[in-house]
Amino acid sequence: MLGEGIVKGMAETARNFLGSYVSEDRLTTVQYPEERQVQKEATRNFPFLIFDGDDSEKGLRCVACQICEKECPPQCIYITKSKDKKPDHAGKPQIYPAVFDIDISVCMSCQICVEVCPFDAIKMDTEFELSTADRFGGLLQHKSDLAKSNTYLRKLHPTEAGEADARLAAERAKVEARAKADAEAKAASAAKAAAAAAQPVPAAAPVAAK
Repeated sequence: MLGEGIVKGMAETARNFLGSYVSEDRLTTVQYPEERQVQKEATRNFPFLIFDGDDSEKGLRCVACQICEKECPPQCIYITKSKDKKPDHAGKPQIYPAVFDIDISVCMSCQICVEVCPFDAIKMDTEFELSTADRFGGLLQHKSDLAKSNTYLRKLHPTEAGEADARLAAERAKVEARAKADAEAKAASAAKAAAAAAQPVPAAAPVAAK
């Protein structure tokens, strides 16, 4: 039938249009800001940094590898690597970002920084109420603004946070197992050396007189 596709398309459009007035799932207009829609778990807006524990400096996962800075398409991430090392959340000396800034007026929310980070140190936030009268300094977020706890991430993206925590726990378990094996090998070697040193040296055979 000629025009059947057009009729079907118009019928679908009419069904969606009328449904948007009667279906609760389709009522997209709310009385903002008094009413707010619940954000979906996959919602993403701008990046933020993750830290473990209670100290945002000591627990920061970022090690200033600068991969996100290099891969960022609009080049809105600015990192300065530290010249020294500080103990991280696990007590291991680690390089850290002396400066970590993101210009959210340039950020395109592509999430590439999240995908390339090998340390699960940067994730996407759902916060969108970031308007300011200062279009330059007010939209340049510094490390202190970006650092948020892993607990915050679990509330925003529980599935993603759970996967990241499992990966990090597995990596920590491998490191601990390797360190334990090395310690045991060193202890065994030291015990073997001590046992060898404790053995009496046999006396030299007497020389027969001529």
